[in-house]
Amino acid sequence: PQRFNIMSKQKTAITPTRDKDFPEWYQQVIKAADMAENSPVRGCMIIKPYGYAVWENMQRIFDGQIKACGVQNAYFPLLIPLEFISREAEHVEGFAKECAVVTHHRLEAGEEGGLVPAGKLEEPYVIRPTSETIIGDSMARWVQSYRDLPLKLNQWCNVMRWEMRTRMFLRTSEFLWQEGHNAFENEAQAREDMHKMLGEYADFAENSLALPVIRGFKTPDERFPGAEDTMTIEVMMQDGKALQAGTSHYLGQNFAKSSGIKFQDREKQEQFAHTTSWGISTRLIGAMIMTHGDDDGMIMPPRVAPYPVIIIPFIKDEADTFKIMDYCEDLKARLKDQNINARIDDHDDRMSNKMWDAVKKGVPVRVEIGMPEMEEGALTSVRRDIGRDSKITQSVDEFCNSIQSTLDDIHNNLISKARDFQNANIHEVASPEAAEAFYKAKKIGFLKRDTSLMDNVKFEHLKKNHSLTSRCLPLDDEGKVIIGKAY
Repeated sequence: PQRFNIMSKQKTAITPTRDKDFPEWYQQVIKAADMAENSPVRGCMIIKPYGYAVWENMQRIFDGQIKACGVQNAYFPLLIPLEFISREAEHVEGFAKECAVVTHHRLEAGEEGGLVPAGKLEEPYVIRPTSETIIGDSMARWVQSYRDLPLKLNQWCNVMRWEMRTRMFLRTSEFLWQEGHNAFENEAQAREDMHKMLGEYADFAENSLALPVIRGFKTPDERFPGAEDTMTIEVMMQDGKALQAGTSHYLGQNFAKSSGIKFQDREKQEQFAHTTSWGISTRLIGAMIMTHGDDDGMIMPPRVAPYPVIIIPFIKDEADTFKIMDYCEDLKARLKDQNINARIDDHDDRMSNKMWDAVKKGVPVRVEIGMPEMEEGALTSVRRDIGRDSKITQSVDEFCNSIQSTLDDIHNNLISKARDFQNANIHEVASPEAAEAFYKAKKIGFLKRDTSLMDNVKFEHLKKNHSLTSRCLPLDDEGKVIIGKAY
């Protein structure tokens, strides 16, 4: 069928393009995909239905993963007594500048009109920046014996960290996440859990989000406040910067001692538990945008896309409306039988606008159906990751029989492309001079160097001059440290 081909025009949907202004490009992709917008509350965002549907799919998938690991979901208060936060000195020092504090419990009419805070609290509450302390307080009551261990808990919730410089999904004052908190009898069990949960994050990132990750340990200066060890998965964005996509921490007995998580061991001796914590957040949505998006907008990984298939009816004659819509509904039902969520775009709008909307939202597969397709028992489809070169007209049966493999191929194509980019932009350097030359040449990506050079004065000066941080000590390359610019 011959019809308007949006990809034939020499234009892009997003201005500026990635190579012109990457940060602004990122903001415009979010806007064009209708995923989120800034809120009236400083530093916070409103996640719109299309963006929130991505988060719901991420929750559904990862929640299944952690439950398979024996983790149970619970919920703990948003407000944490200041005294709880103060128990762990290193922890409070790490979060003190980001804490939002509630000091009053009601509003009253002011002398000059309006409302003013009243009813000052005897003890302020901190809006949770993370929940180790308040969950530890509950664990202290729930754990009495080694028989109560391991105790594996998770909560899906919002947290608040009063960020000074914010960017939607990547760094906002309030964000959504999951935070896991596990307690064990001994160090070996807890360290094994730290590794295990990082593995779950890596599996989720790669197999659900098409994000290739680098697994490693954080350097001491980058560890979670109060932790003895922190593991991380790092992802390279298309501008060469790093994004910390998930962390898993071995907390030792530090939080157990501050919260009083004690138990009677197998020899009837009192011991403090060894705890872990681990978390991922809505910043993973930002990671997907900056990894997969192009100058026409978002490209959704099929396994978390709100709808992997969009069906666009092409109606020239109103007399054909019911026939074509019934045909589209039948296709949607067939896809539902395969557990594939499809959406019919039945908005009263121009065909070209509907097609561009699907492109900007990054819907993995776009299906176009008009009278020519219907009369032939066929449809026309286009893959978002490839574009017009993938355009094909085939029978409905052929499409339905191949759609799952097509979606899997899109996933594999996205992660392969991202992995190739990442591997091509990790550069090993043997000296501070080589690293300086790299940045003078305005190259992008990560630098890898020997850990023996970590305290090198020239390297530390280089990091400060170019706003670099140590990203991780990679598990697959012992004796090396990866540094780079980061979000």
